[in-house]
Amino acid sequence: MAQSIDCLATLLDQAAFSAKAVPQISLSQKLSLSDAYAIQAASLGKRYERGEKPTGFKLGFTSKAKMEQMGVHEIIWGRLTDQMEVKHGEELQKEKFIHPRVEPEIAFLISDRIDRVISMEEAPSFLKGVAGALEVIDSRYENFKFSLEDVIADNCSSTAYVIGEWLAPDTPFHAQDITLQINGEAVQQGNSNAILGNPLASLVEIARILHENGEVIEAGAVILAGAATSAVYLQPGDKVEGLFEGLGTVHLTVAKADD
Repeated sequence: MAQSIDCLATLLDQAAFSAKAVPQISLSQKLSLSDAYAIQAASLGKRYERGEKPTGFKLGFTSKAKMEQMGVHEIIWGRLTDQMEVKHGEELQKEKFIHPRVEPEIAFLISDRIDRVISMEEAPSFLKGVAGALEVIDSRYENFKFSLEDVIADNCSSTAYVIGEWLAPDTPFHAQDITLQINGEAVQQGNSNAILGNPLASLVEIARILHENGEVIEAGAVILAGAATSAVYLQPGDKVEGLFEGLGTVHLTVAKADD
């Protein structure tokens, strides 16, 4: 018998809370995209009941190559909360995660409520700031394997994020080089135009998709526009740096195993 939306939401919520992986949902029952987003919403709802506060949204599949690989034609999205933000000086506690990976992103701080479709031309008027960011993704599924519906239900694997210094919204962020370093070694290099050709397109797309689904982007929200490189697995003691041309450096430290 297929499990209910609420049961599946509880399954993923507990997997995240206990840092214990569970089998892919799609291996035992069929999910539609609407089912997957309903599970995501219900799972995050349980966290809100425990006191977490929504802070914004993250986007996934923002590269054309990744869309083609997964056979999809639209980005996917997840939700951010205040408990997911790693503040400067805080360490990431790896034991709270299952198999975490890190990837560099461009972040936007929203100035005004967005409750409609917006164009590329007007999108800059909704920006209060722009920054480099690091997102930690951590699938709650065994072996980090999942279908499209599985990953949507699992909040698009979003787990934690670090935001660099917020800069003026007219700071250049299109076609800027990005390097991901771990322990002083460059492990990934990319460019911000890997994000839909221009990170600003991510804001336009998420505004449209959320509007179609009856959601809004509130003033003060953080938008993680999507990954500029592949994600890299994190180990205890890792010192991570995202180097963003024109936007500065973002730091993340993983606590050592005996800390």
